Amino acid sequence: MTTDDNGIAKKNGKSTATFFKSFLSFLLTFILMFLTWLVLSGKFEPLLLWLGVISSLLVSFYFYDLLFPALEAKYFKIFVRFVQYCPWLIWEIIKANFHLLRLTFHPRMIDLIDPHIFTFKTNLKSDMAIATLANSITLTPGTITVTADSDGVFKVHAIDRESAEALPGIMLEKVAKVFGEDI
Repeated sequence: MTTDDNGIAKKNGKSTATFFKSFLSFLLTFILMFLTWLVLSGKFEPLLLWLGVISSLLVSFYFYDLLFPALEAKYFKIFVRFVQYCPWLIWEIIKANFHLLRLTFHPRMIDLIDPHIFTFKTNLKSDMAIATLANSITLTPGTITVTADSDGVFKVHAIDRESAEALPGIMLEKVAKVFGEDI
């Protein structure tokens, strides 16, 4: 066993810090997979629990680096801010549902519905932030993200002018805040 320049013990060229991050990623993936197994199966017989453990271990062993590729402290901050973002998004989805309900039952529905596609550019840098904004727009009734590229250019279909004028707006600000990006 040797040490590198930072004093971290190395064995066969792999540092213990890297091993710890990989193990933590594996452990988090296993916990997430097993909890998903429990929630979706709803069965707590010993045989099914063991099958859940085995399949979760296999998935975690082969794919731990896909779900949590590089565990860093900033990802935990992003996770906390994302959890805080979710209630706001749910409230926006509820408001948009009532807006669509009003459009649908309005006597002048044909006049109020004005579908069109519009384009806007954001200053979001990370792919995860761009994907989160695109998914948030699509989850909100009355709008669908048609395309979103890595340069932050979005094409969105909106059912009426009011839905289109609200974008990107506060949703962009909230997503940028989740990922710690400047807009």
